[in-house]
Amino acid sequence: MTGNVYSALAQRDREFGPFERAPQQTDGERRNWHLKRDEQNVAWLLMDKADTSTNVLSEDLLRELDGVLAQLESDLPTALVIRSAKENGFCMGADISQFRDLDNQAQAIEKLNEAHKVVQRLADLKCPTIAVIHGAALGGGLELALCCDYRLAVHGATFATPEIQLGLHPGLGATVRLPALIAPVEAMTMMLTGKNVHDGKAKSLGLIDQLVEERHVAAAVAAVVNGDVDKSAQSIWTSKPFEHSLPRQMAARKMRAQAASKAPPEHYPAPEALIALWEEHADDPQKMLRKEVESFATLLQTSTSQNLVRVFFLREQLKAQSKVAEDVDDLPELRHIHVIGAGAMGGDIAGWCALQGFRVSLFDMKPEMIAKAVGKVAGLCNSKHLSPAETRDVLDRLIPDLANDGLSRADLVLEAVPEDLELKHTVYAEAEPRLKPGAILATNTSSIPLEKLREKLQSPERLVGIHFFNPAAQMQLVEVVAHDQASASTLAQARRFVGQIERLAAPVASAPGFLVNRALTPYLVETICLLDEGVAAEAIDKVALDFGMPMGPVELADQVGLDICLSVADMLRERLDTEQPATPDWLRNKVDDGELGSKSGKGLYTWKDGKPQKRDKVEPAPEDTLDRLILPMLNACQACLREQVIEDSDLLDGAMIFATGFAPFRGGPMHYARERGYEEIATRLNGLKDRHGDRFTPDSGWNAEEKPHQQP
Repeated sequence: MTGNVYSALAQRDREFGPFERAPQQTDGERRNWHLKRDEQNVAWLLMDKADTSTNVLSEDLLRELDGVLAQLESDLPTALVIRSAKENGFCMGADISQFRDLDNQAQAIEKLNEAHKVVQRLADLKCPTIAVIHGAALGGGLELALCCDYRLAVHGATFATPEIQLGLHPGLGATVRLPALIAPVEAMTMMLTGKNVHDGKAKSLGLIDQLVEERHVAAAVAAVVNGDVDKSAQSIWTSKPFEHSLPRQMAARKMRAQAASKAPPEHYPAPEALIALWEEHADDPQKMLRKEVESFATLLQTSTSQNLVRVFFLREQLKAQSKVAEDVDDLPELRHIHVIGAGAMGGDIAGWCALQGFRVSLFDMKPEMIAKAVGKVAGLCNSKHLSPAETRDVLDRLIPDLANDGLSRADLVLEAVPEDLELKHTVYAEAEPRLKPGAILATNTSSIPLEKLREKLQSPERLVGIHFFNPAAQMQLVEVVAHDQASASTLAQARRFVGQIERLAAPVASAPGFLVNRALTPYLVETICLLDEGVAAEAIDKVALDFGMPMGPVELADQVGLDICLSVADMLRERLDTEQPATPDWLRNKVDDGELGSKSGKGLYTWKDGKPQKRDKVEPAPEDTLDRLILPMLNACQACLREQVIEDSDLLDGAMIFATGFAPFRGGPMHYARERGYEEIATRLNGLKDRHGDRFTPDSGWNAEEKPHQQP
């Protein structure tokens, strides 16, 4: 009896109206939607994309929706409620894989018009329509919700129009419906940035009508049906002026300037296309919907969009590396992470792991280092919009450990001490005897081969490299470094761990510099050579920025730290058989004097308030500067492929994009090399070799026959 009472009082995970629980997918005529009416004749329509854990808008899902809406038109319900049957959110947007199946612009326009007819049918339905949103409503998912009369959001919901990140703008009506719902400038900001809008801000913008707890969803739906919910209405003072062309032109001018500073239109045409669409047609919604389709279809054919869609799938391929290999037996659960070293990297890694739900102990011999790390984690929580209670939970999971007691309790011990082989051996000598059975010993080394690190270990099979990039709380890529004595279980655990902390795992072999530092160092070394020749730092950075890099190499070197750059360059010079230029004395003197870059306030630039102080006017860099910077990086990437430091060129491209920011719209360094042509790359390297030295000697991999490339 008591059990029945508790069962009756227990809160269901989600409110599904007449459905007692989330229905199971069926193989019947309707595979992506479930429809049922309650006693008040309110129709509940659950989105449940077949054969996947996540809802995306695909052609078959929209076709089924069209059939459901036709059925409802013929027998109109009191109201229609649309929500997701998936646990992880409302809808993540369009099925991007279908973009690749469109052969030309005309075909894209045809498919988009078909989709528009379906969502317009929802918008025209002659009964109240209510979208109930939990989790994420992104892209096409949000556009579907915008077609409803009301939007009810469960606490924790997020909203975004991220199409701009694919070189596109919204294509299912949001360019018209979003500015009609919320202040037009706010709507354009959402679409131009692609950033997430969290639940509270969504309510204040008027994007949603009510923000409720899950247990109140049924009551909120009933209130809408009974007419007790006032529609969120934007102020006429924010919308009315933009019905006229002059205010739109003035706002568009400012938008263009802001967008161009982040995404130059010659590389990223979508922001300009969106601004022009709104500026020219916002006074005629029907025409703007037609123009939206044409503009979207045009952008879809650009190399920028095709390469950014490629980057999306590179991300998915890297995500897949975190899935446990089928031939690995059940792996023990990782619950407790112990980090040794609370410096910039170790503290950030510990904080990020705590943010992702792990119990983390953090050891350092200096209490002030741990205190500083805890303070940074509190700031990180604030930047992630965590509530005070959620922040307290994160900080409770981060355990200061001055006694290093976490060594014997942790499932994974991660060493993040400075790049000194003897120091790391000392750490391992203390750590290994105290590790519990099955625990993993990981190193965050950025360059030391694991064959060196394992030399004094009793159980080298449990050692793995888990190499984060600075700053660890922002950089998405993590190299998982293998060596020939690491067990399959250790490597699988490491890859899974990287996925559990919402990072992208790039499996690489133990080799000097691994992949990213091996490829990035020649780029930075050539930067030093150019500086040594008297080329202005600002001019060098401009060349890289014009190519599409997120920051110039001089600024990047300061961000990485000149001491780190010097250490990695010295290591590669010692361990690789390729020609490396000598480091100039002035750079070594800077490091010796403590001028290390942004972290010390002075390096190649002087830094103030976290920004490099750059001159406005300098002499332009020499004509061959771009190739002198980029081709050594490509040469190192080719060598890494030839040596099998990384498995294939797609993983390499993804790793370089997400670790270094290599111009995403170019699709990755090897994709860029294929487009230029291997023969042309080798010829250009030989020309640079003749003028500047043997460091430009083409890798033998460029002589290999180029194979047709398969999209990831």
